[in-house]
Amino acid sequence: MSLSPNARISIGIAAAFAVVVGVLLAINAGGSDEPSATGSSTDVDRHERLVRPDSHKLDVAPDNKVTFVEFLDFECESCRAAFPAVEQLRKDYAGKVTFVVRYFPIPSHFNAERAARAVEAAAQQGKFEQMYQKMYETQTEWGEQRVPADDRFRGFAKELGLDLAAFGTAYDDPATLARIKKDVADGEALGVNGTPTFFLNGEKLQPESAQDLAASIDAALK
Repeated sequence: MSLSPNARISIGIAAAFAVVVGVLLAINAGGSDEPSATGSSTDVDRHERLVRPDSHKLDVAPDNKVTFVEFLDFECESCRAAFPAVEQLRKDYAGKVTFVVRYFPIPSHFNAERAARAVEAAAQQGKFEQMYQKMYETQTEWGEQRVPADDRFRGFAKELGLDLAAFGTAYDDPATLARIKKDVADGEALGVNGTPTFFLNGEKLQPESAQDLAASIDAALK
């Protein structure tokens, strides 16, 4: 008998996600910090803010029935802890769920905005997912430091075989930063005040485990 998507999420991933849940619950408890614009958004405006035409989609479901959106920060340890769980969900629901990534670098994370710029610069050469994964795989090497990681990120671009001149131009282009700040503005309008924050079909999730995410997706697919 085949296992359900819930059962296939490993105990190790669930344990790591439990740490994330603690952070998320603490963040969500501070509702007074959420922007007041959240409650005034119409359903149409909310949908447009969740998924823009230029939003990065890791996977696309042909029927567009279920859309999973994550606002993330590449220097955020909780985001890195959730990363394996999200990757597992992508495998379990391939072809059934559209997975969307939105940038939300936290100002107190010194290299978070730089990391987002590097990922966006890589995206302009068709390497969004590769750089996105690279950031989490290497976060312990450059995260939580007060030294610019620009050279390290350019090193990642070289490892991925990118055109380094084009990467550098995009990395320093004000339009790249503007693109990231647009994601941040959307997140703030939607009530995002910490990372990772997940939305499923427009509803903000409050998961207590990795299985909760899978259960929410299962319910949406019915």
